[in-house]
Amino acid sequence: MLVVAGLAVAVGYAVRHTVSCFLLSFVLAYLLDPLLVTLEKHGIKRSYGIALLYTALTIFSAFFVAVFVPLLTTSWYGLLNGLPGYLQKGKALALAWKAEQRYEAQLGWLFENATSFTDHLVAKFGGRIYAAAGTMAFNLLNMALAPILVFFMLYYKEEIKRSITLWLPPGQRKEFLGLGREINDSVGGYIRGQLIVSAIVAVLSAAALFFLDIDYAIFNGIFAGLASILPFIGVIIATIPALFFAYVKFQSGLVLLQVIAAFSLIYFIEGYVIKPLVFKKALDLNPLITIIFVMAFGEVMGFWGILLAIPIAAAIKIVLEHYQHQASVNGA
Repeated sequence: MLVVAGLAVAVGYAVRHTVSCFLLSFVLAYLLDPLLVTLEKHGIKRSYGIALLYTALTIFSAFFVAVFVPLLTTSWYGLLNGLPGYLQKGKALALAWKAEQRYEAQLGWLFENATSFTDHLVAKFGGRIYAAAGTMAFNLLNMALAPILVFFMLYYKEEIKRSITLWLPPGQRKEFLGLGREINDSVGGYIRGQLIVSAIVAVLSAAALFFLDIDYAIFNGIFAGLASILPFIGVIIATIPALFFAYVKFQSGLVLLQVIAAFSLIYFIEGYVIKPLVFKKALDLNPLITIIFVMAFGEVMGFWGILLAIPIAAAIKIVLEHYQHQASVNGA
């Protein structure tokens, strides 16, 4: 069993770009399908619904490319050009601060490792740009292929479902379909809700950092939105880049407090206002199990592992609870 799992991981890594493209297409189709179902309930055939949906997405994409892509491209090149200087300046500030203070041996060791790590980042940054460019090329290819795959997934949805249903044992087919619907309601609601929450957090974070005049507010905001996917520790991870850029630019403890206050307010709103409105019901997962799943799937699958870890854990939980209930009923 372990050998099979190891081979599956190895094959998945070898074709990771294909897997990434498929997962991107599957998630997009999964998110768009409820819109087509709504249109079908109003008497619009699926083929016409797909045509309307793609027309709307084409208009939105054209607007996004015309308005936001130039802004993002300029900000991205600014980040690439400015980050080495920020790292060097941050190292200089740390060394100057260290020279003015007296530290215990442990804290001195921490500073030595932090500065050597900064040197490593600066030295490797140029090479990472080329690696990132290669990854971006594959991502652009995925974005070009994804609409085609999404179209076929949406158009042939019922045929795919019928094909999968035929492989189910006839005596348990109804049970499996009911379990599938339960998983779909829970997992689908979570994925759609999390994307909405992440988008809101990204916009609020970027706006707050722009107001505080922190450099690279857009990318710091996007990072905060992505970090909100991580349970419990996402809020801490999200603040680290913003605090770094804020301190290196202003060298003031006050601006650090302002950034912390802004992120605290945003994540308070996220936890107590946005999430209760977006999520209809909680997945109710054990925090330790959740963190382990996120770490494990993130290690194996990268971004997609982090995004899908909680839905997969929720699906496993639903299946286990279902069979535990069946066992208790049969035992009674």
